Amino acid sequence: MRFLVLGGNGQVGQELLRALAPLGEGVATTRSGSLADGSACEKADFNVPEELPAVLDRLQPDVVINAAAYTAVDKAEQEPELAYRINAQAPGVIAGWCAVHDVPLVHYSTDYVFNGKGSVPYVEDEATAPLGVYGTSKRDGEDAVRAAGGRHLIFRTAWVYAAHGGNFLRTMLRLAAERDVLRVVADQLGTPTPASLIADVTAQALLHPSRLSGTWHLTASGHTSWHGFAEAIFAEAVAAGLLEKAPQVQAIDSAQYPTAAQRPAYSVLDTRKLQTDFGIALPDWQQGVRGVVGELRAVR
Repeated sequence: MRFLVLGGNGQVGQELLRALAPLGEGVATTRSGSLADGSACEKADFNVPEELPAVLDRLQPDVVINAAAYTAVDKAEQEPELAYRINAQAPGVIAGWCAVHDVPLVHYSTDYVFNGKGSVPYVEDEATAPLGVYGTSKRDGEDAVRAAGGRHLIFRTAWVYAAHGGNFLRTMLRLAAERDVLRVVADQLGTPTPASLIADVTAQALLHPSRLSGTWHLTASGHTSWHGFAEAIFAEAVAAGLLEKAPQVQAIDSAQYPTAAQRPAYSVLDTRKLQTDFGIALPDWQQGVRGVVGELRAVR
């Protein structure tokens, strides 16, 4: 099997290349044509969607996994056209090619397709109502993938982090080395999800004999606030010897930390459908934090 990973430099993309390696040949694309380690790879620019079919024609993959996305949530409010090209138009073009060539497509979406006004975990067929440009562009990308009519697996995930790349966990550890007190939002609830879990579940889903097509929620189990996430990061980092002591973490509300894009206050996703359809047990979110902190310790 030849797996094409679009967005091979991202948090999920890098983990996919690891998780898929035992299953077949992994081919990656990035916008620059090089991977995080400096090695060369295929080039694919999602800012120019009309060029993507030529890339797919040349590579002739057996499975396409789209891990590329515009994820600058606040910046998207200032450059909506770019967000839509990358998150909606490009996935539609890719899905069209996959449908014509009978190639399965894996596509990732986000908890930000929901408005966060709920109080129980969102199920897959609940009405979407994104609050900003980023969430809207991702919702439209989902719709474009479905409209193409091919076999697709759309995985909505949330609060993604890893031992590499730019993410909340790494930002908190950097700030903890600089400050004794941190103020972190406590009134937004969601589920921190390691990129490695997303990649591992994707590999398991692709191996599943059912050849299902549809949308699933893929996060770790349980939920917390950004404040709770930060406290868990620091506790694990101290235990692992990455920090000498944890900073004081003050809880604030969203109004005290204004951003260009509004975030959903509650974006916990119900993952029961994924666990049932693919026979997968999802670990608690704290276990993911411990694992990623352990990775950072190992490369220290």
